[in-house]
Amino acid sequence: MVQGINAKDVILKIIKSIEENKEWLSEIDGAIGDGDHGVNMAKGFGIVKSGIDSVPNDFSKLLNFVGMTLVTNIGGAMGPIYGTFFMRMGKAVEGKSVLEKEDILRMLLESLEGVKKRGGAEVGDKTLVDTLDAAKKSYERAINEDRDLREAIDEMIEGARKGMESTKDFVAKKGRSSRLGERSKGTIDAGAASCYLILKSIGESLKEYI
Repeated sequence: MVQGINAKDVILKIIKSIEENKEWLSEIDGAIGDGDHGVNMAKGFGIVKSGIDSVPNDFSKLLNFVGMTLVTNIGGAMGPIYGTFFMRMGKAVEGKSVLEKEDILRMLLESLEGVKKRGGAEVGDKTLVDTLDAAKKSYERAINEDRDLREAIDEMIEGARKGMESTKDFVAKKGRSSRLGERSKGTIDAGAASCYLILKSIGESLKEYI
């Protein structure tokens, strides 16, 4: 189980990862999109950082705060999508001070279902859904095999990485990059990449409290 979580520390590590990788995210986005994904994500998470001390150090409440902040401060489709991602994660662990294996699975499942509904994307559409779905399946497989929680989280992170990498082979079907058709192949989707960074940060942070 995961207990004694310093929720603000988890969120701050996500912010740090986005800030450190904003140029990479924008470079990826520039290949088939507007080239501003990293800048927009860093801006949104910067606002999260500036307001984080006004929120109780509660995992569910902080995840919801991140979601609400991103909805209102990231332009285009990504604000509502990532807003849904975090708010659904927060709802999945509402009232929980200790996380069991099933709680983490619920976080992944709820956020996946919310993102799919919000953005209308499915696996193979070259979006963050590819990262999130692969992470959820890898984690679920690991706990069904009765792997310990550290191993299951490692599998989740590796699944997220593979999901992100898989987007190279897909034709974009959502967003502005969908206009490129077959030319959108060969490049990682920027949303899939930022989703990987977020899931990796969450996973590595939670492992510190096992």
